[in-house]
Amino acid sequence: MRDRLERLVARLVPTGSVLQRTVKSGIWVSATKMSLRLSQMLMLVILARLLAPRDFGLMGVALLTLAATERFTDIGLNAALIQQKETNVDGYLNTTWCLEIARGVLAFGVVFLSAPFIAAFFSEPGATNVVRVLALVPVLYGLRNPAVVYFQKDLSFHKDFIYNAAGAISQLVVGVGYALYSPTVWALVFATMSQPAVRLVLSYVLHEYRPWPSFNPEMARELIHYGKWITGASIMGYLYSQGDDVFVGWYLSATALGFYQYAYRLADLPAAEVSGIISKVTFPAYSRIQSDMDALRDALLQSTRLTAFVAFPLTFGIALVAPSFVPAILGEQWTPMILTMQLLAIYGLLHAITRNFGSLWKALNHPDYVAKLGLLRVICIAILIWPATARWGIEGTAVVVVGVYIFPMLPLDVYLSAKVVEGRSMQIYREYLYPFVAAATMFGSLWYARGLVDLSPLVEFAFLVPAGTVVYLAVALVLERQFDWGIERIIRMISNGLRG
Repeated sequence: MRDRLERLVARLVPTGSVLQRTVKSGIWVSATKMSLRLSQMLMLVILARLLAPRDFGLMGVALLTLAATERFTDIGLNAALIQQKETNVDGYLNTTWCLEIARGVLAFGVVFLSAPFIAAFFSEPGATNVVRVLALVPVLYGLRNPAVVYFQKDLSFHKDFIYNAAGAISQLVVGVGYALYSPTVWALVFATMSQPAVRLVLSYVLHEYRPWPSFNPEMARELIHYGKWITGASIMGYLYSQGDDVFVGWYLSATALGFYQYAYRLADLPAAEVSGIISKVTFPAYSRIQSDMDALRDALLQSTRLTAFVAFPLTFGIALVAPSFVPAILGEQWTPMILTMQLLAIYGLLHAITRNFGSLWKALNHPDYVAKLGLLRVICIAILIWPATARWGIEGTAVVVVGVYIFPMLPLDVYLSAKVVEGRSMQIYREYLYPFVAAATMFGSLWYARGLVDLSPLVEFAFLVPAGTVVYLAVALVLERQFDWGIERIIRMISNGLRG
């Protein structure tokens, strides 16, 4: 049994051609994402029963502050190293380490000193100490071994799995363990702190490289020159992905922020994580074939097809089960967020099916697209969010976020992605058609069936999940046979790449 397990692991270590390494890396990234999100989901579900929505709101204030410092100081070092054509980037790592440490210390100082003002901005004085403790997180990340970039650059995602999964497990154990002892916001704080602490230790265990404090100004300028657009994109990303959270927390309350952020996490998590798996693998893969336009175009369409195949049913499924999932699993205190969760499920779909485009743009040396489109999205949301939230609360906020993504962002994302690979927008839109039909059929039939019987929320949820899976796969099979969708070829290609 042990020999079989060792042979299986050996077969899954990313080796062989770019296709084989990409497919095997996808397996490891999938395992990593699943371990991360399942542990996170389990922790959130358990803590939803133990903590109050306001506790999540207080933690939300701290996380928004932490995310702001991280995004506003992100100079794209990892992306710059991955994009380098040279396989060995050891010469850059000491400079990278020094930059990351400086960034972490700067972030700590800014967050620690500004904590009282941040708490006052959100009218939550209890958030001050929470923010100050979490200010240590960027310091921990800055001290980690910069050679972890090789986990992605070399498609060595089996090491990335250990690195990330261990952090996720520690977060679950610490969060739930402390909440059982003392059900307060500090359970969330210590859970969040445990993750970077464990990863810091593992970064030196999993790679033999040892950084030394030496700094090369020329190398720093080279990395920062590429990363300047990553910085812009990171800032814009914060403003359009979490600016709505900041507005809700400031304009409404910490409790409303707790509802909104929790709805967002649950709605966006499944579909977006699927796309995250694909984009994490495709960025280094795209970078390796950036000079072969035909191969790039084919890779874009196939990754889009696979993402859509999984993202559409997950999104429609979340919207379908939300009215039964929330009271049955999370508890009645969370029912005010049901409609918001359903609306944000649409955002999760749009986020998933366009996330891969950013990897393509960065691989082709167009990171500026991410920043420029992010700025446009921020402007559109800023114009609409106040009146919508004032009238409809957090549901109005969700409508604005979704509506801006549908238009003008989705058409622009698709157009630019088709343009950089010398293709046509309709080639990408076509990849969305079949999964939309299958998922809409699943949603409509089960929504109608649910209205025919009166079941408890728990029984209803237990019925809808497997029934939705069966209906979606059945419709997908019919579409594959009748219209040559092409998803079967993708699955076979993955299987062949895994077998080598």
